[in-house]
Amino acid sequence: MLEEQTYTAFVGETLIASGPVDTMLAPVKAGFDHNPSLLFLIFEDQTGRQVDFDLRGSLNEVVARALPAAPRSGPGRPKLGVVSREISLLPRHWEWLEQQPSGASAAIRRLVDQARKREPTEQRARLATEALGRFLSAMAGNLPGYEEASRALYAANRPLFEDLIRDWPHDIRAYIQRRAEDAGL
Repeated sequence: MLEEQTYTAFVGETLIASGPVDTMLAPVKAGFDHNPSLLFLIFEDQTGRQVDFDLRGSLNEVVARALPAAPRSGPGRPKLGVVSREISLLPRHWEWLEQQPSGASAAIRRLVDQARKREPTEQRARLATEALGRFLSAMAGNLPGYEEASRALYAANRPLFEDLIRDWPHDIRAYIQRRAEDAGL
């Protein structure tokens, strides 16, 4: 089952809103309407990447633009979420795939699913650590102890990490501590 995508918005060092896109956008839109010059930094929590939303128009228009578009109909299996992409394999890989029951695509899907099941906890922790690293870089890159805290994060040294971020702004520190749990820190 896929985890619900959540977002967190900051203005400076202050957390404005956090949650699913429609929940998070309501206070952000209200802040924008009150002061259009506010600079919002919005992060997708699962990846730590910054995202931008077009805040012009009504809240319903903003949310409608932010939500994923309905799947297009066309070739393939759009109801299943099938996305066609190109991959490069060596001839020996293609030969092996051609010998598999149900075809190459089914064999690749099985291999990916098996790999995802083998170490899901470690993979989730690694992805959460990378996401937190991106957030740290964007929001704490100029704070004292940032480089040492980043090293402590990747070394999974929770006591040192906590000590280094102790004097950071409250909202940034609280967000980092919440996300650090997902990273297994």
